[in-house]
Amino acid sequence: MPLSLKMRWYSQLIFPSLCDRFLNQPLLTKCRREQLSEVEGAILEVGVGTGLNLPHYPSHVRRIATVDPNPGMSKKLRKRIEQTGIEVDQRLARSESLPFADDTFDYVVSTLTLCSIAQVEKAMQEIHRVLKPGGRFVFLEHGLSDDPKVQKWQRRLNPIQRVIGDGCRLDVDVRQILGASPFGSVEIENFYMEKTPRMFGFVYRGSASK
Repeated sequence: MPLSLKMRWYSQLIFPSLCDRFLNQPLLTKCRREQLSEVEGAILEVGVGTGLNLPHYPSHVRRIATVDPNPGMSKKLRKRIEQTGIEVDQRLARSESLPFADDTFDYVVSTLTLCSIAQVEKAMQEIHRVLKPGGRFVFLEHGLSDDPKVQKWQRRLNPIQRVIGDGCRLDVDVRQILGASPFGSVEIENFYMEKTPRMFGFVYRGSASK
């Protein structure tokens, strides 16, 4: 089997289950709920994956739009849609080319997604484009630590992580990405996730306003 077919097989058949298992942890539940606590209006979630955020949207949120480039995520996503009763406008698309008009959404949500976007700067431009004036981008991401010793290990492990994590990088500097984005107002806090190796658990949480 050609390498490209093997990788596609892994990406669409194996990785969705691994992703669902390892990201569906009690440590992340509180973070997801806090991240989503204020979202309202027209909402887009980029990199929806298997829909792990769906149970944590506020009760008043009954409809969202989503994008994800991996068709293998759809089976588990559909189950969560049925369980939560949220109406989902599901699109198979990349964040670098969002299939929505300008000024469409009040909120765009990204949870552990920027690490896997190949052209993340372009994705930020697209997220900014589809937000309404005054709209907010809310994010919860892992990425590059502020500790040089941890950074060294993140970069050493990156080649392995990118294979196992279907393109996920450990050394994404979310603060730098947002600083170079079109967003004018950005709020970020950093912390290490409890009971998680520091190479994988350095978290960026915050929001950016258009």
